[in-house]
Amino acid sequence: MMTLEDAGMTGELTNMTTDTLGQRLFTYAVITDTHLNQGEEECNSPFEVNKLANGRMRHVVRDLNTREVDFVLHLGDLLHPVPHIPHLYEQAAQCFKDQVKDLRHKLYVIPGNHDVGDKPVDWCPAGMVRPEFLELWDQHFGPNYQAFDHGKVRFILIDAQIVNSGLAAEAEQKAWLEAELAAAEAAGQRVFLNTHYPPYLTYPDEDEHYDNIGEPGRSWLLELLEKHKVEALFAGHVHNFWYHRHGATQCWLLPSTAFVRQDYSEMYRAAPPPEFEAGRNDWNKLGYFIVHVHENGHLCDIVRTYGTSVEPGAPVAAVPDTVTPVHPLMSPVTRFGFDMRQNWLEVIEIPPSGGLDEFDRKRTRNDYALMALMEMGVRRLRIPARDLLDPGHRARLDVLSDLGFLFTLFSFDAPDAELAAAVKGAKGLIDIWEVAQNLSDLPDVAAAALPVAEAAGVDLYLSKLRSKDEMARGGEKYFHMINHGFTPDEDDQIARAAAIPGVKGIVFRVAGETPPAEAVAAAVKAASPHGLKVSLHIRMSIGSPGAAQADEPWVAARAAEALAAAHATADAHVYCDTFSDVDRGYFARQGVVDRLYNPRPAFHALRHLTGALAAAGTGAWAVKAGDVTVTGGTAAGAGTLVDLATGQVRPGGADALAKASGPAAWVAGQ
Repeated sequence: MMTLEDAGMTGELTNMTTDTLGQRLFTYAVITDTHLNQGEEECNSPFEVNKLANGRMRHVVRDLNTREVDFVLHLGDLLHPVPHIPHLYEQAAQCFKDQVKDLRHKLYVIPGNHDVGDKPVDWCPAGMVRPEFLELWDQHFGPNYQAFDHGKVRFILIDAQIVNSGLAAEAEQKAWLEAELAAAEAAGQRVFLNTHYPPYLTYPDEDEHYDNIGEPGRSWLLELLEKHKVEALFAGHVHNFWYHRHGATQCWLLPSTAFVRQDYSEMYRAAPPPEFEAGRNDWNKLGYFIVHVHENGHLCDIVRTYGTSVEPGAPVAAVPDTVTPVHPLMSPVTRFGFDMRQNWLEVIEIPPSGGLDEFDRKRTRNDYALMALMEMGVRRLRIPARDLLDPGHRARLDVLSDLGFLFTLFSFDAPDAELAAAVKGAKGLIDIWEVAQNLSDLPDVAAAALPVAEAAGVDLYLSKLRSKDEMARGGEKYFHMINHGFTPDEDDQIARAAAIPGVKGIVFRVAGETPPAEAVAAAVKAASPHGLKVSLHIRMSIGSPGAAQADEPWVAARAAEALAAAHATADAHVYCDTFSDVDRGYFARQGVVDRLYNPRPAFHALRHLTGALAAAGTGAWAVKAGDVTVTGGTAAGAGTLVDLATGQVRPGGADALAKASGPAAWVAGQ
C-alpha cells in the first residue's frame, strides 16, 4: 500500500515533526482481544458475532502485512475458549498459530483473562488464574510476561491477571517488573508498558469492577508509573477506545478486532440497530493501533477495520494507494473545527448489566468523540463556558490540549467573577473568546471582558444577537429561535463593533443556503477594512426548526468546503455547528458522526482532506466540493488527485479535478 507520505509528498510535515516531537524513529502496531474460536464458525459463545472472530483476525493479519511496521504487540485474549475447557483451548490456540504464521512482522504476545483465567474476583463465576493455566499458556505461547528493547525504548509486557492473585508467579513478576523499570531508568530508556487489564477506566481511586485492576495491585502499579515516568501504557480487555493521562503517562485503552463490549453501549443516547446485536456487533468500533515513536514522544493512529472478514484461502486483494491521515498534533489545519454542542466531556454511569458487573455502576466517558476528532486531524473546537467552569471538564481540556487540540470559548454577556477567573486560569489553553449580546450592549460587554481576555492572552471576538425585525427582514417566521452573528451587508454595525477598543474579530452567521467559501470571502471583505478577523458559524441545516436535514452527500460537501475555505483564509476561523447528529429537538440534522458516534461520509471526507492538505504543505492545492472549488496557491500543472470519499489517490493535473463526481482534492507535485 503506497501513500502520499511514501511518495515523499510530506510538505511541511518534516519540519513540523522536528519542531514538536522530533524525527520519527520507528512504527509498530498494537492489536488486542482477537478472541479466536476453536474453528472457523465453531464458537462456544452465545453471541452470533463471535463466530466472525477468526475471519476478522485474518483480515487484520493481511492488513498488517500491507503496512511498514517494525513489530506487532498483542495485548491478550488471543483466544475465546478459556483454559477451563482445554480441548477447545488447544484447538483455538492452533487456529491462532495458523493465522499468525502468515504475519510478516515479529509478534509479541501477553495473555488476557480468556488465555490464563480471570483476575481474582469473588463476585464472578468465571474461573480465575491458576498455575496450570499459566503452564498451558507457556506451552503454546511462551512466557506470560516479557520485555525487549527497540531503539532506545524498553517495551514491557506484563501479565495483569496474576496481580493480586497471591500466586508465586505474582511475586516473581513484581520483583521482575520493579527491576526492569529501575534498569530502564538507569539506562535512560523510555518505557512503554503493556497490559491486558487497564489499571482503571476513569479515576485512579474508582471502585474495583470487571474492567480494572483491584487493590493493592493497582496502587502498586500506578506508583511505578509515577516513579519511573513511564511514557505510555497500552491496555486491552475493554473492547472500546478510551484515553487518559496518569501523571506523565499517556494511557491508551484499545478496541477489539472481534467484537465490542455491549454493556458500554449505554454511553450513547441512541439505541443500536438490530444488526449490531445490542451493540456487540457495532463493527464501526473494531480496529487496532499504529504507533509512531518519535524522538520526543509518540502518536497513535487508529485503524478501523469495520468488521471486515476474510474467508480461509481467499485471494489477497490488491490495496489501493491512499492519502496518509494526519494526527491533530501534526495537522496544519488550525482554523477549522466544530461547535461541540453535545456534552462530549461528561462522565457517564454504566448500569450493571447482569453480565459482567451486577452490584454497582461503572463510570466512564464516551471517548469515541475524541477518537473521531483524532482520526480526522481536526484540531479546533468551540466550547461553551460550562467546559471551563466544570472542574472535571476543565481538567480534561488540559489533557486534550496535549494531543494538539485548540479551543475557542464562547459565552453570553459580560463575564461574572467566576467565569472571569476561569478564563484567566485558562491562559495558554484557549486563544479566542467569542462573546455575544445585543449590539447596543456590546461596548459595555467588551469593556468588562477585555481586561480578562488580555490577562488570559486571548483574542476577543464579538457577536450580536439578531432582533425580531432583522429576522423578519431576512424572511424568517419563527421568532423564538435564538440567532446571533453579523452578516456581510451590515457595514455600519460592523464599523460600530470595530470601534470598540480591544476587539480583534467578529462573528458571522452562515445560513444553510449559503456556500461556506462564499460566506468566508464575503465576511473577510466586510471585516478586513476595519482591521478585524472573522469567525464563521456554518449551519448544517436548511429551513425551519421543524425541518430535518438528512442529505449525507450535502453534509460531506459542505463540511469539506468549509474546511478548505478556512485553510485558505488566514484571518478566518470556521466552525461547523454539528459534530454529532441532532436527531431530536429543533433543527434535526446530520453531523460527521451519528448518535452512536460512528462515522458518516463527512467524517471520511474531512479525514482525507486534512491528510491531503498536510501532504500539500506550502505547495498549491485545490478542493472541489459540490459546485464550489477552493484553491490554495496556483492550482495548475501535474499533481495528485485525492478522492475524499475513499482516500484513494492517483496522478492527475489540476484540470482533472472538475471531472470528479464527488468531493475531491488536488495536491501539486509528482
